[in-house]
Amino acid sequence: MPKPYRFIQVGLGLMGHAWAHTIMPRLIQMGKARPVAAVDLQPESFWKAQQGLGLPAEKCYTDLERAFAENEADFVIIVTTPATHELVVDIALRYDMDILSEKPITDTMQSTCRVYQKVKAAGKKMAITLSCRFDQDMQTLERAIKSGKYGRLNYVVGRFTHNCRKFGSWGKFRHEIPDPLLIEGSVHHFDILRAFTGSDAKTVYALTWNPPWGEFAGDSTGMVIIDMLNGTRCMYEGAKANACTYNGWHNEYFRAECEDGTLELHRRWLRVMRDYGWNHPLTEDLPLEQQPVWTNEWIAEMFVDWLDGGPPPACHLDDEIQCAALLFAAVESAHTGKVIEVQEFLRSHLNAVGTTPAPATV
Repeated sequence: MPKPYRFIQVGLGLMGHAWAHTIMPRLIQMGKARPVAAVDLQPESFWKAQQGLGLPAEKCYTDLERAFAENEADFVIIVTTPATHELVVDIALRYDMDILSEKPITDTMQSTCRVYQKVKAAGKKMAITLSCRFDQDMQTLERAIKSGKYGRLNYVVGRFTHNCRKFGSWGKFRHEIPDPLLIEGSVHHFDILRAFTGSDAKTVYALTWNPPWGEFAGDSTGMVIIDMLNGTRCMYEGAKANACTYNGWHNEYFRAECEDGTLELHRRWLRVMRDYGWNHPLTEDLPLEQQPVWTNEWIAEMFVDWLDGGPPPACHLDDEIQCAALLFAAVESAHTGKVIEVQEFLRSHLNAVGTTPAPATV
């Protein structure tokens, strides 16, 4: 596959704007990627691809099938709602393309397993842009935990609290779907917990609800306990209808309790605390790691380098099927009130699904 790698962007909404104007232009300037088409159901969004990606008007489509048929590409970027991801994956595989998709893989475990099986059978590469795990503060904390400097990890506590209670304040579709906190929020934080602990999940128990003032069709608030396969444990608080955005996006709280130190990340401030006498901890601020780019810009670069023969990004499909299993097992737990065995949940769904076609329209 010759450089630059040709791509089609599907979706020009809020995140689609970021992909067209911030994320991909860097790789285009580096000569690693080249846009050939963009797709969105709303023609009034085409300006985002024309200005950000430099595409001419005739390379902007409302017809997904036509865009793929008329433009040869090496990979697709999927920036649509989760319920439509499988359809775009199906078309991309039909045109022998690799896939870079916004999270989650899809909106249900059944569809997720179909996508996994289809991509693996086709021998194509797919990565999921769970960007929060790859942010500067999260990477610094993950590297500190795994450095061994603070001893063995015991457990992790995470907090994500946000005021998006009014309808549409978190994107209209998120206020209309079932389980918005877990599907659209906690998926990021579960991925972070897996990265911090260096383990997949063994069991999960989730208690979720929507307060009377939360203008959501599904549950916007939850508390989750996760037991990891390597023996570490995690506690997670998530809320999208709080009175205050205290630990919102990119300002989350995580505390890693290690054998020889407590690592605390709060609103992008990281410190380590050690106890040198009751109620008198010794506190040391830890600087955040430095590198050229983080989050989706970094993921996109790692993905293109993977196409060029480099190592896969940590968010490749084989890794992210585990994040999906934890996510949908948590949904199952929230609906049933039961503790869910995550690995058995994953095995049973992979064994049960076929490769049923995706819905007919985006």
